[in-house]
Amino acid sequence: MIYTVVFIFGAIIGSFLNVCIYRLPRDESIVRPASRCTSCGRPIRFYDNIPIVSYVLLMGRCRYCGSRLSFRYPAIELLNAVLYLLVLKRFGIASPWVLLAYFVFISALIVIFFIDIDYQIIPDGITLPGIPLAIVLGSTILPDPFSPYELLGLKTSFIGFLAGGGFFYSVAVLGKAVFKKDAMGGGDIKMMAMVGGLLGWKGVILTTFLGSLFGSIIGILLILIKGKEWGSRIPFGPYLATGALITLFFGQDIFRWYFHV
Repeated sequence: MIYTVVFIFGAIIGSFLNVCIYRLPRDESIVRPASRCTSCGRPIRFYDNIPIVSYVLLMGRCRYCGSRLSFRYPAIELLNAVLYLLVLKRFGIASPWVLLAYFVFISALIVIFFIDIDYQIIPDGITLPGIPLAIVLGSTILPDPFSPYELLGLKTSFIGFLAGGGFFYSVAVLGKAVFKKDAMGGGDIKMMAMVGGLLGWKGVILTTFLGSLFGSIIGILLILIKGKEWGSRIPFGPYLATGALITLFFGQDIFRWYFHV
C-alpha cells in the first residue's frame, strides 16, 4: 500500500515539475495561472491534468485544439514517481523526514536536468535556497550515503559544501585564465555546493567523476554522430544530476567495490 501511495504522490509532484521546467526559465510564476495548453492557451481542466493517465486517455493531444503534447510530460511524471519508489526501497520508512528530504532533492535534480538541457542554465531559485537547506538537513537528519548507519553531520556536510562549490569555482577561474572563456557555469558551482551539503565530500568526488565520465562519453558521441566541434558548449548539469542520483542510491556499493578490486 505504501508503495502505491508513494508512486501516486511522486507522479503528482512530477506534474508540478513540468510546470517548473516550463516556467522557471521564463521567469513566470509556478503557481498562477493554472496550467494551459502551450498551443491554444486554453486552461487544462482538472480531469485532463491527471498525471500519466490523462496523457494516455487524450492520446497525447490537447482536448481543444488537437495539438500534440510533448511525451516529456508523462515521462517526467513517471520518472519522478519511480525515483520516489527507489528512495523508499533504499531508505525505508523508518524516518519520513529523510524520505521527504530526498524526495525534494531528487525532484530538484530533475528540474535542473531538463532546464539545463533546454536553456543551458541552472536556476538560482533552486540552488540558492537549496544550499543552506542542504547543510541544515545534512547536519541534522540525513545519513551518510557511504555509511548509512551514521549521520552525515555538520562537519562532513559543510566540508562537502566547500568541496563542491570550491572545486568547481577553481575550475571556472583556472579555465577562464587558461582558455580565455568560461569553462564552468556559475549554476554548476552552486549546484555542486548544494550536492556537497547533502551527500558530503565523498559524494562530491563520486558525483564529479560520474558526471565527467558521462559528459565525456556523450560529448564524444555527439562529435561522432552529429558533427559537433571540439570545444562546443555542452550543458554539464544533466550529467552532474545523473551522477548525484547514482551516488545517492549506489555510492556505498561503488566505493566498496572500488576498494576491493
